[in-house]
Formats: sequence, structure tokens, C-alpha cells
Amino acid sequence: MADSFIRFKDVSKSFGALTVVEGLNLDIEQGEFISLLGPSGSGKTTILMMLAGFESPTTGAVWARGKRIDLLPPHKRNMGVVFQNYALFPHMTVSENVAFPLRMRRLGRAETADRVTRALDMVQLGSFADRRPSQLSGGQQQRVALARALIFEPEVVLMDEPLGALDKQLREQMQLDIRALHRRLGLTVVFVTHDQTEALTMSDRIAVFNHGKVEQTGSPAEIYDHPSTRFVAEFIGETNLVRGSVETVEGTTGRIRLENGGTLSVEASGRLHAGKDVCLSIRPERVTLGTGPDNSFSARISDVVYHGDHLRLLVQGNEQSFIIKTDRSRRPPSVGDNIMISFLPTDCWVIDA
Repeated sequence: MADSFIRFKDVSKSFGALTVVEGLNLDIEQGEFISLLGPSGSGKTTILMMLAGFESPTTGAVWARGKRIDLLPPHKRNMGVVFQNYALFPHMTVSENVAFPLRMRRLGRAETADRVTRALDMVQLGSFADRRPSQLSGGQQQRVALARALIFEPEVVLMDEPLGALDKQLREQMQLDIRALHRRLGLTVVFVTHDQTEALTMSDRIAVFNHGKVEQTGSPAEIYDHPSTRFVAEFIGETNLVRGSVETVEGTTGRIRLENGGTLSVEASGRLHAGKDVCLSIRPERVTLGTGPDNSFSARISDVVYHGDHLRLLVQGNEQSFIIKTDRSRRPPSVGDNIMISFLPTDCWVIDA
């Protein structure tokens, strides 16, 4: 098991008759930032708790650094944990909260003070050492929790939706701060979230979970541009899904006969076989206004939503609803306008129906 830094091998977890994780096989490399992404109830937090040692697998094993760790208690795994609710002690100062893990390890007072100073400086809270958690903002409390998780210099940091309680602007800033900290320290980070944008922004790799199973793992670009299942295509951002069957495959182009009788051109791949039922995923930003060389047809605008840096259009065309994200223009389109829309064969990603 020495070929991966962390490995889940055939791991399942059940609570009575309810199976929340089933047959998990997942490798995590040293120094990577991996997000476990999925809706509530998909098993991602349970996986994190098994890695931390707060839950035990019903079957299977968890390995780290070539050694089996699912039989070890949490304090022997050298992993820092950051929870969503921060879990700070209200009666302790910031420095006392951060020092707590070292006190439990009976580290000397001078060494503890030195590490607390370094940890607070790392998260830019050096001047807040004597305050109590109630005197801090949500973002500052989260930084304290992060400093506490890092102070004993763990090899792995586990984060369970740590930014869920923050407002949008602070959340986005903390995403960048944690990403920068990860790169600077070379930490291995396992990050649980249900927020797709958060996972795309922060991760080296994403594992998408659904009902206790991994639907797909890959880089943010792979997950977004090349979803392997309909669930991933719909869960990661917005997409337009069109159903049909493969009519022909010639050279680099496949023709898809749609359920409404029309056809679309797609890029040929090994997944295309004549007569096969498929689903096409076309991201809203890939659909353009105007006539194009391929997949061009008329549509009528049924809704226009202003998003500041772009417009979100809902259009009806080819007996199909399409969502379009487009830049603002001098003359924004209006509800009821008849327009032409198009997209390239390379903008259609084929998913098994």
C-alpha cells in the first residue's frame, strides 16, 4: 500500500440498515488538495470522519503512508481537523485555543508559545492573541480554527465544510487564503463541501459523490468539461441536457438524432456507436448568439436575468429549452425576441443515457 499517500480500500460504512458509504476505493496523493463534493447525505462527511478516526469502517481498510490506520485512535494519525462550527472554546483566548493541541501533547511552555505565535502569524491574527472567540468575526474564528489544526504540524488537514457559515464575500476570500496556505506549506488537504464553485476554485482534484459512491474523480476542468455521468453534468454548474440516439459516425463527426426529430453534430469518440441512446451536455457559456457553422437554429427568448458581468437567457428552440450565458451587449436581448443560437460539435459532451 506504499504507492499512495492515503488509500481507501473497499471501504463501506453502515449505520444499522442504512449504508452511507459503499465499496469506496480512493487514492489521495501527498501534497494534493482534494475535495469530496456531493449533496447532503452522499457520504462525504462520513468518509472524512473515518479518515480522522472518529468513525470506523464497517468493512474495508484505510491506509496512510503505507500503514493501515483505521485501527488507530485519532490522536495517533497526525491529522488536523477543521469543523464547520469552528469548535472553539469560548472561555479561552485565541492563543489558548490554538495552544490546546500542544498542551494535550504536553509540549514545553516555551516551544508552545513559539508555535502559537507562528501559527497566528500564518493566518494573519498575531494581534488577536488575547481576544476571546466572541470578540471575533466569523472569518476570524475560522482562521483560529485553521491555526489550531496546523499548530502541531500535521501531514494532513481535514476540513468539513469549514466556510459554510460565512457570507459570500468572506467565503470567497477564505477560499483563496486556504488555497494559498496549502501551496505554501505543501499540505495534503481533504476538503468536504457541497458547493460546486468552492470545489472548482480550490481543488487540485475533485471526487464527486452520490448515494455513498464515487461518480467521478478528476481535475476541476475534467469534472466540469467532461462529466462522466448525467448526475455529474447536472450537479457541477448548469448545463443543457439533450437526449437522442447516434445516427451516424463519420470521420471526426457524429450525428445525433434528437427525440424531437432534429439532428445535432458532435465530436466523434469511442463512446459513439450507431443506434446508441445518448445524452448531450452543452454548458450555457458554450452556446452563442447568432448563426454558426454547426448546430444552428432559431429560438425565442422566454426570460432574461441580469448577473452583472453576464446575462442569463432562457430560450426555447428546436422544441428544447436552453440556458445561455452571454456577455452584456449594447442592446441587451429582451423577452419575446426571436434569435439564432449555435454551438460547435466540440462543445457537446456525450454521456450515456
